[in-house]
Amino acid sequence: MKTEPILYSLTPFDPAGHRFRVELRIPRPHARGQQLTLPAWIPGSYLVRDFSRQIETISARSGGKPVAVRKSGNHSWQCEPCNGPLHVEYIVYAWDLSVRGAHLDETHAFFNGTSVFLSPTGHERAPCLLHLYPPAHARNWKVYTSLPLASGRAAAARRHGFGLYSAPDYDALIDHPVEMGMPQVARFTAHGAEHELVFTGVLPNLDIKRIAADVKKICEAQIALFEPESLRAPFLDSADRYVFMTMVVGDGYGGLEHRASTALMASRRDLPTVGRADAGEAYENFLGLVSHEYFHTWNVKRIKPAAFAPYDLARENQTQLLWVFEGFTSYYDDLMLMRSGAIDQKAYLARLAKTITAVRRGPGRYKQSVAESSFDAWTRYYKQDENSPNALVSYYTKGSLVAAGLDMLIRRETRGAKSLDDVMRLMWRRYGRRFYQGQGKGVPEDAMAGLVLEATGVDASGFIQRYAHGRDDVPLESLFASQGIALNWKASSSIPTLDIRTRVNHEEVQVATVYEGGAGHRGGLSAGDTLVAVDGLRVSRDGGLDRLLSAYQAGQTATIHVFRRDELRAFEVVLAEPDQGECVLSVE
Repeated sequence: MKTEPILYSLTPFDPAGHRFRVELRIPRPHARGQQLTLPAWIPGSYLVRDFSRQIETISARSGGKPVAVRKSGNHSWQCEPCNGPLHVEYIVYAWDLSVRGAHLDETHAFFNGTSVFLSPTGHERAPCLLHLYPPAHARNWKVYTSLPLASGRAAAARRHGFGLYSAPDYDALIDHPVEMGMPQVARFTAHGAEHELVFTGVLPNLDIKRIAADVKKICEAQIALFEPESLRAPFLDSADRYVFMTMVVGDGYGGLEHRASTALMASRRDLPTVGRADAGEAYENFLGLVSHEYFHTWNVKRIKPAAFAPYDLARENQTQLLWVFEGFTSYYDDLMLMRSGAIDQKAYLARLAKTITAVRRGPGRYKQSVAESSFDAWTRYYKQDENSPNALVSYYTKGSLVAAGLDMLIRRETRGAKSLDDVMRLMWRRYGRRFYQGQGKGVPEDAMAGLVLEATGVDASGFIQRYAHGRDDVPLESLFASQGIALNWKASSSIPTLDIRTRVNHEEVQVATVYEGGAGHRGGLSAGDTLVAVDGLRVSRDGGLDRLLSAYQAGQTATIHVFRRDELRAFEVVLAEPDQGECVLSVE
């Protein structure tokens, strides 16, 4: 018996009020009353976000008669029993300008399915149809999504049009975000697979051709890494193209991966404009973000930890393997920029050195391993505070250094015959290639050492235990030396230091973090203190602290006046030597 599809419709009916109207038709509701749920979190962002709080009103009817609906949990509703198809209508408030939620105004609409589509319990495997309607005011808006058009509607003339789209099940429905509006768009093919670049926002003179040329090279390099023989893009199992959706703002950065698309946020100043020959490090950062999210098309969207296969979207899904899925991806994102020719070796080594510097500056790496950081992502990494650098380590950044060390270890032990690439390809063949055909399975928590051994012949169990599950620093100096690269350290400044991190807030210079064991910690400074004066001279927001400290030598004492809340306090702080903590990588 053929399963009847679940029919959704979505209308951005109130752009000024930032509201979507969503309707849901369930042909065969549960006889004892249909339960409806909304995901509590979105895959790729490991924090319970309570999207259900944005549902303002909800009602239901069946056979023209109202059906009572009551809230039954934080993320669930219960409908009373009814005969025949159940129709549900609800309003979603959409004013979250991020890659995770939903946003609507008069210029565009964007949403992730996890924010707007209720799931009828018991029907998760049923096929889904989605009818997208335009807002009343928009005559020229188009639709940009990797979600396929419904069967029989895939003619080229229908692409980007409003109308009926399809998904094989609820999991697929919520894994294709949608952008509506009049963005700037470029297209290219990478190894025969179509890709779209969609930029939303005010973007005068955007050099979209340059971006498309650079992103094409990155995509081709990654496809060739995982499929060197077939050169087949992975998303062709679920879509006919890949879509990069970028929301451009004055100040913002982030990305969230999906099975055939990614949602990105970028600062306007990070993007190249026509006639500007060198966009600099900021543009490299954008390309690195693109590379990172595209790599996730393989590593996390298809190669998954067992804890994510399948996702339980009602609660936290803990795994100790985010150092592999985010850390390895963070290693490969910049590496693929170099391999593709988007940046040269000098630029790549500078970016890698910056990551090494950032990891070394965090005392938290001695208190938490990247495996522990992975498991605690839900409660600690995504809920950071002023003390987090002293207490936590990032499974992104240190995870990338574990990946780099593992790569160099394999290359050294096999004399260049094998590398981490071989491990990634084995994981792809075993766990990822057929995941969305129902034949895939997740990577077990203890599988990495065995996978490295099988793929390369190198026993890396001790390395993984010490540097991923333990808290030791990866021995990068010796590993880089084996690859002909010198790692050295230098002071980033000649100015003595308070060993603090500052931020500017409403023209005031505040202490953001006091590094454990440093000069500020020993002297009594605390996060949240507003710096007022050094030995009676005012601390100004425009580099004033460094200018004042440049008059001193390490070992001298300075009186630091601060406001702690509304109380003026003074601390005698012995200034420390500048940290010799800036990494420099160079080819020997």
